[in-house]
Amino acid sequence: MTAPLISIPSAPIPSGGEADWFTGAGGVRLRAALFPAKGAAVGSIVLSGGRTEPIEKYFEVVEDLTARGFVVLVHDWRGQGLSHRDLPDRLAGHASGYQSFLRDYEALLAAYGARLPKPWYAIGHSMGGCLTLLALAKGQAKHFEGAVLSAPMLGIRTGGIPPLAARAMAGLNVLLGRSGQYARPAGPPETFETNVLTHDRTRWARSQAQVAAHPDLALAGPTWGWLDFALTATAYLAQPANLKSVTIPVVICSAEQDKLVDNQAQKAVAANLPKGEFIDVPGAYHEILMETDTMRNIFLRALDALTGKKPAPAAAPPPAHATTPTPVPELSPAPKPAPAPAPEAVVAPPAPVLAPAPKPAAKDAPKPAAKKAPAKAAAAKPAAKAPAAKPAVAKAAPAAKPAAKVAKAAPAKPIAVKAPAKVAAPKAAAPKAAVPAKKVAAKPAAPKAAKPAAKPPAKPAPKSAPKAVAAKPAAVSKAPAPAKKPAVAAKPAAAKAPAAKKPAPKK
Repeated sequence: MTAPLISIPSAPIPSGGEADWFTGAGGVRLRAALFPAKGAAVGSIVLSGGRTEPIEKYFEVVEDLTARGFVVLVHDWRGQGLSHRDLPDRLAGHASGYQSFLRDYEALLAAYGARLPKPWYAIGHSMGGCLTLLALAKGQAKHFEGAVLSAPMLGIRTGGIPPLAARAMAGLNVLLGRSGQYARPAGPPETFETNVLTHDRTRWARSQAQVAAHPDLALAGPTWGWLDFALTATAYLAQPANLKSVTIPVVICSAEQDKLVDNQAQKAVAANLPKGEFIDVPGAYHEILMETDTMRNIFLRALDALTGKKPAPAAAPPPAHATTPTPVPELSPAPKPAPAPAPEAVVAPPAPVLAPAPKPAAKDAPKPAAKKAPAKAAAAKPAAKAPAAKPAVAKAAPAAKPAAKVAKAAPAKPIAVKAPAKVAAPKAAAPKAAVPAKKVAAKPAAPKAAKPAAKPPAKPAPKSAPKAVAAKPAAVSKAPAPAKKPAVAAKPAAAKAPAAKKPAPKK
């Protein structure tokens, strides 16, 4: 017998769809709709909505599935949509245990089985996911090749009340004859901003428009009877032993931001199923199939992977689903700031110290030294001044090494060019000071010249420093030792004398 299907401009009836009545447990009248595949049929899907959801809400999903070549069967559970409602108050979301739901599901398959090409797959959302898995565990798994569940009700949020306490409260109210009373008072009318079902404004508004077009589709809050059924059914599915018979693949898609059902219970059931798989849908509210394209396409890809089917080109999910990893591009910038310290590391190493500046200094240093080498009188004068600096330099002896490092910085250039004689002499005083006494003058001068000579080879810059120091100790030896040591000074003078002749004409 033909049943109505409600069509609105934003949600027209999918092509070829027809609704009929069938008889459920206890002889009640229930509604179902069958939609043919587009093109050659590759199988069938039995689609079961959640609490409050009529067939019409899934018209878009039906289009997605028929485009993949599936015949789709959708139905209204008892107590909602246009199916039979147990209470005079049509808005009360009521139930009396789960046995009647299971018998209704069995009657649905019996009524339409001959019109459903094999293989069969099951899809269930929220309460429909719970009842689908319950039916599979109670013997219906033999008819199906697999199932994909959207945010299935495998545990419900009870507002901070422990599940056992909530179950006891619901059971007590049922025993006291309050089964048909609302378990919670009605709240203010829902708006898109206050809804916890979807982030997609268009799909949310479309569902509201369908109910407005046919108020009999509406459903309000749950009764104590419905709450008792939900807690009893989820407790049954929480037992691993009750899931052993479900040997077909079952994929559970979990809404990350779900505020109605328990995601941890979903993970536990997926782990207890022989072929269970858990997929998290990042950022999704409860109604994954009514969410934004990026989120709902995660579910559709899971279905494609299970069935091995791909959508027809016209209905292919847009590549926008690749935006699911958008957090990766957002993370990719994280490495970019990391290199920021790298430039600092580049600046930190003394690049300026290794700059060729010291090299020209090394070339210029010998020239001024050679020019003033012949001027013995000039060498003698600083020697005379040296004794005055001895007390101050005696303490500076340990500072001779840092002085070599400072010479690397750059002062060598201006000193070598503009003040070749007088400026070099005061610096010579620093190394000479290291030899305050006549006894120490011969020995310390050699090691100090050797130490700078050893360090400069590693870094080309310091080469100029050792040469300047080597030339100046010769002058020092002249001052303190007038007899034999001057002869030693004469040797370096003679060595540099030929060089002196060259700079003389330059002047």
